[in-house]
Amino acid sequence: MIYNIYKHISDLHLYDGETRRMSCPNCGQRTFTVTNNMGTLLWNCYRLSCGVSGQKRVRLSVDDIKKRKENLSEAEKSFDIPAYIVPHRRERNIVKFCYSYGFDPDDPSVMYDIKENRIVFPIVHNKVLMDAIGRSLSTRLPKWKRYGNSDLPFSYGCGNVAVVVEDCVSATVVGGLESFVGVALLGTSLQEGHKGYLAQFSTAVIALDPDALTKNLQIAKELRGHVNDVRVLRLTDDLKYRNPEDMEKLNGIITN
Repeated sequence: MIYNIYKHISDLHLYDGETRRMSCPNCGQRTFTVTNNMGTLLWNCYRLSCGVSGQKRVRLSVDDIKKRKENLSEAEKSFDIPAYIVPHRRERNIVKFCYSYGFDPDDPSVMYDIKENRIVFPIVHNKVLMDAIGRSLSTRLPKWKRYGNSDLPFSYGCGNVAVVVEDCVSATVVGGLESFVGVALLGTSLQEGHKGYLAQFSTAVIALDPDALTKNLQIAKELRGHVNDVRVLRLTDDLKYRNPEDMEKLNGIITN
């Protein structure tokens, strides 16, 4: 099957980073995409009843290699955090918010937006501050705000199993558990920055909110070309609420 699909797409000549949508050679529906990701052709059919996905290395052109180096140099530039985002010094709203979800308000990664009254979660990759995400502590909209322009996820923890969630609070709760790293997409869509970050893990658990089961399955399919072992966790509540049944399911992953 993989050989036949590769033969079907080998004449597309996609440049690095390009994605093409087309009819699936297996099910015939226009739900099939092919992406050239740094010289790896990744293909997926997003129709849930069709199990087609795979990858194959291809040669990058000289222009692709030059462009990739330029993009990496741009991406590695650090983020200048706004002056109104400061250490929170146990600001009452921050402390109350942290305690309500059971994580430490004295964690040095937690900051405060004094201008818009937001708890701020810095996005740090390779020890470099790349972006920041703020969550409103009032009725101010939007509820979640990204301060920079990156598409990197927020991550928390030092385990070896990535748990993909929707928001920074859930990621912080999960990352506080041994063996896990909470990875917040800040939504229900998978971006290229998310895929690149998650590719370092051998196991990823998709655990979006209970009302996003279809998105869970779709993201799992997209990730299978980047992560060896991708699993879907069906929740009864958001992980940030620490439902005992959900936490037992999560901990069961590392014992199976």
